[in-house]
Amino acid sequence: MEHEIIILENKVIEVLKTIYDPEIPVDVFELGLIYEVRIDEDKNVEIDMTLTSPNCPVAETMPKEVEDKVAALDDVNTSKVNIVFDPPWDKDMMSEEAKLELGFL
Repeated sequence: MEHEIIILENKVIEVLKTIYDPEIPVDVFELGLIYEVRIDEDKNVEIDMTLTSPNCPVAETMPKEVEDKVAALDDVNTSKVNIVFDPPWDKDMMSEEAKLELGFL
């Protein structure tokens, strides 16, 4: 069962890497907007994510896009996104790849 959860978590991360912040040409995973992905034994996925700012223009649509795309995975039962602003996002949360892409390295 644990092996299945790890495989599913990898699939979820692959999907997250297809969702982009419209203002920054980097996906939400590499940007560091995804704080945690939890999957229970019933394959319900819960994701804690943040936004680059509380006033982000996609505050309404991006979490829904994350929820919908993860829910569309064959092995996922349900998908829920929690928006959190603690800790607040900053550019240090980006992956090395994202920092390189945006010229921070």
